[in-house]
Amino acid sequence: MGKIKPALLGCGLMMLSVACFGKVIETTRLVGYGQAKYPENFQHFDYVNPDAPKYGKMTYGQIGTFDNFNRYASRGVPAVASGELYDSLMYSPDDEIDTFYPLIATKIRYSDDYLWLEADLNTKARFHDRKPITAHDVEFSFHKLMTEGVPQFRVYYKDVKSVLALNDRTVRFEMAQPNREKLFRLAETLPVLPAHYWKDKNFAEPLATPPVGSGAYKIIDYKMGQSVTYGLVEDYWAKDLPVNVGRNNFKVVQYDYYRDDTVMLEAFKSGEFDFRQEGEAKQWATAYTGVNFDNGHIIKEEILHQKPAPAKGFVFNITRPVFQDPRVREALTYALDFQWMNQHMFYSQYTRTRSYFQNTDFEAKGLPSEAELAVLNPFKAQIPPRVFTQEFQPPVTDGSGRIRSQMRKAFRLLKTAGWQVKDGVMTNIKSGQPLSFELLIYTPAEERIAIPLQKNLKLMGITMKIRTVDTTQYTKRLRDRDFDMISRGYSANAYPSTDLMIIWNSGFMDSTYNQAGVSEPVVDKLTEAIAANQNDPEKLLALGRAFDRVLQWNFYMIPQWYVSAYHIAMWDKFERPDVMPKYSLGVDSWWISAEKEKALSNSESH
Repeated sequence: MGKIKPALLGCGLMMLSVACFGKVIETTRLVGYGQAKYPENFQHFDYVNPDAPKYGKMTYGQIGTFDNFNRYASRGVPAVASGELYDSLMYSPDDEIDTFYPLIATKIRYSDDYLWLEADLNTKARFHDRKPITAHDVEFSFHKLMTEGVPQFRVYYKDVKSVLALNDRTVRFEMAQPNREKLFRLAETLPVLPAHYWKDKNFAEPLATPPVGSGAYKIIDYKMGQSVTYGLVEDYWAKDLPVNVGRNNFKVVQYDYYRDDTVMLEAFKSGEFDFRQEGEAKQWATAYTGVNFDNGHIIKEEILHQKPAPAKGFVFNITRPVFQDPRVREALTYALDFQWMNQHMFYSQYTRTRSYFQNTDFEAKGLPSEAELAVLNPFKAQIPPRVFTQEFQPPVTDGSGRIRSQMRKAFRLLKTAGWQVKDGVMTNIKSGQPLSFELLIYTPAEERIAIPLQKNLKLMGITMKIRTVDTTQYTKRLRDRDFDMISRGYSANAYPSTDLMIIWNSGFMDSTYNQAGVSEPVVDKLTEAIAANQNDPEKLLALGRAFDRVLQWNFYMIPQWYVSAYHIAMWDKFERPDVMPKYSLGVDSWWISAEKEKALSNSESH
C-alpha cells in the first residue's frame, strides 16, 4: 500500500469542500482488493520480457463487422480494440485483481474516508497529435461520458460529486458519499479523451473516421466493416513506464473481419492470419488438421489455467411474460442434456457451469455457513427456500440422450405454474396460449449448441425458434432488450466487485449488462451491500457466496459449460515469456521472432 502522510487537511481552497482534520494517503498504487503485488518503483511486471523486441505484424481474425470508431457511442458497432486507443490514469496488470499502477498519473492522493482523490499527471503525457494530456482533458472526459456516453457509465458514477482540474497537472475527484471502489475505479476505467478533438462532436454518435488517441497504438489503415489496422506509436510517450515495459511488442496489429467462423478457420489454416483461440470443442478436436499442422508451420497448444470462469448460459429475458415465473425457467433447464452433449458434441472437454463465481473462493458450495445465513436470513421471505436447504446443481442425466425423468420433473413444475400439455403442445391453462419463445443468435456455432436444446423442448411440447441475425442487428436488439433468450452469459468474477451493480442492480435496467432484466429488491440490496463492504474481505466472502446462491436458485439462465484451458493455435513465429499472467493468456507480452518468421517464410516459399 502507499505510505500514509500524517498531514492534517486544512480548509483552504485546494481542499475545496472536504472536512478538516482528515488524513491524506499518498501513493503510486491503488489497491481495490487484497494487497499490491508490486512494490514502489518496480521496473516491470513479472509476466513480461523487458528485452522483448518491437517487431513484426500480428493479424487476427474477427467475426462480424463494424461501422464505428467510437467505442462509447450509443449506436453502431465499434471496431475491435477501439476502446484501447485511449490510456487511463492508472493501469491494472493481468496478474492482479483491481490493483492499479501509474500510467498517465504519476502519484495519487486520497482521503482515508474515500470522499476525494487527486491525481498528478505525468508532464510527458501526450496525445497522438503531440498535444499534452492535461487535467482539463480528464475533467472534460468525465463530463463528456456523463452527458453523452453509454448509460451504464452515467448510472454507475452518479455518486461522483465533481471532477475538477485544479491546474494543468492535477485533477480532483470528489464523491457525494464515501466509496473507495468507485473512487479508485475512476482512475483505471476513465478513458482520457482529447478535449480539443471531441469538444465539438457528439460522443453518443458513431464515428466514421479514426479519432485522436493516446495509447500505445493508433489506427493506421482500415476498410470499413472489413478490416482495421493498428500501428505501434513510435514516439509513444509512455513506452518506458513500468506498466508498459515488455508489452505492446507488435509493430502492427490487424483485425480482419469474417462473416462466418468456418470460413475464418480455413483462412487461418491457409495463413491469412496468425493466431486463433478456439472456443468450440468440436472444432478443436477435429478441424485443426492439415499440411501446415503436419509440417509444424502451425502450432496447436492447450494451456491449462485456473482462472475464474465466465458464467455462460442461455439467458432468459425475464421481463418477457413467458419467463417471469421462475418455475417455468427452472423447468426449461431440464431440457438441456449436458452429459449427452459433452460426450457426443464436445469430446468430453467441458465442465458444467454451476456458479457465477466459478473457480473462485466465492463459489457457493454445500449449505450456507453461519456468516452467509447472517446475510440471507433478513431476506428469508423473499428468496427461494432451497437457498437455505440445498446446494445448487444443474440437472444431471445419464448421457443416453433420453430425458424422460427430466421431462417428468419439468412437467410437474410447469403444472404448478399453470401449464399443461394439450394436443402435444404445452399450453397455458388460463389463456390457452402455447409456450413458445425465440432464441436470438448471430453465429452458426451458437445454432449448433442450441439445436439439441430445441429438440428436447419440442419433446416437451415447447417451441423454441432460433433466429440468426447479423452482428449489427444483434447489438441493436440487445441494447433495446428486444429478445426472449440469448446464448451469452456473464463475464468471470474473480471476486464480488462493484461491477455487480452494473450487471444485476435494477438501477441498470437500461444497460445491456443486465442481460436477464433482473429487477429484484433482494438482488438490489445484496449488490449494494457488496459495494458497501469492499474494504471487509470476511464480509465480502459471505456476501459473495450468499449472492451466488440467490442467483443460482432464481434460474436466470440455463447454465452451459466452461473449459479450464486455453485452446490456441498460431503460426510458428512467436515467442513468449516463461511466466504467464494468472488472469489472462497475456498475448500483449508476446513478440515475433525475426528468425522464426524468416524460417517460416523460407519454408513456405518452397
